[in-house]
Amino acid sequence: MQVPGNFWPCGIGSLPFKEPEPALELIFKSMPQIPHWPQLPKRGRVEHFVYQSLAPLVRLGLIVVPEGEGLPYFNTRASDWPEKLTQFYTLLLDAASGHSRALEYFAIPREAGRGFYAFVEFLSREGTGQALFLKGQVAGPLTAGLYLTDAEGRYAFYDPQLRDLIVKTTAMQARWQAKVLGTRGLPAIIFVDDPALSAYGTSTHVALNREEVIEALKEVALEIINAPGIPGAHSCSGVDWSIFMVSGFRIISFDAYNYFESLKVYASQVEDFLNEGGTLAWGIVPTYEKAWEESCATLCALLKNYIEELVKRGVNSSRLYRQGLVTPSCGTGVLDEELARRVYQLTFEVAEAMAGE
Repeated sequence: MQVPGNFWPCGIGSLPFKEPEPALELIFKSMPQIPHWPQLPKRGRVEHFVYQSLAPLVRLGLIVVPEGEGLPYFNTRASDWPEKLTQFYTLLLDAASGHSRALEYFAIPREAGRGFYAFVEFLSREGTGQALFLKGQVAGPLTAGLYLTDAEGRYAFYDPQLRDLIVKTTAMQARWQAKVLGTRGLPAIIFVDDPALSAYGTSTHVALNREEVIEALKEVALEIINAPGIPGAHSCSGVDWSIFMVSGFRIISFDAYNYFESLKVYASQVEDFLNEGGTLAWGIVPTYEKAWEESCATLCALLKNYIEELVKRGVNSSRLYRQGLVTPSCGTGVLDEELARRVYQLTFEVAEAMAGE
């Protein structure tokens, strides 16, 4: 499946609106070639990834969400834990076999994804317009696995069974998104947002195993490909980018504004990634107050400088210019609305300017 490039603008996912309509207006205006459905975290807890990406585990009672400020956790002490596991894997096998009704069990609940359903309804009503791709997003398995714990407070990712529940649920939800978006006649891109990959290699998470991380990510990427869709990976911190590259992702989205140095050291892997048809999504527009100080000209100059640094390290120049997207450095869900509009406008302007290079 064709992977996008030509420095088109693309979003990460979240926006600071409480209703989907102004978010959709901004998205289709700023990112017409690759519009995305908007996550709306200011709607409250229901928009959290546990409700969006891992809803089946909550519904079955495998994940408990306490009232108030308590953090969700896997209810591994439950007397009926084995029966709940059996229920889950029965549903999973049906969904994996291609039963559309079973796959629907892995859908985003309407109350937890108003932006997704508003996006789909907008496309049905208004058509796809200038869109060439449609984009969705899910929380990555490592991020979920280092946020959730078992009943004793141990990180879920370190438990093979809990990790498997997270990976398979995330993979099926990503597959469901790609299927739904793919019905519009355009290729679907699904970003796996996994900022917690930055934990790999740190003293706090020294027990994280590289191969286990790769296998988790690879399983999600493969389900997106089989949907069919295009898997992208996003992290807004400095990470081991080679992990995403060997896990089967076709788009690597990174915070170029703050963490370009973390990518530069993987120049040889970037060359291989691009040579195999991959795309870099340059998060060159800062998603904090610094966006007011930057302009299209300053950000284009910065982006070109970074491209030249990779060229000096052996990365093919024409591929860097042909196989690139322009994005905000991260989601904009926690910003005020005017700053988010500024970020999206700058993304559009930089993309237009770079496309002419």
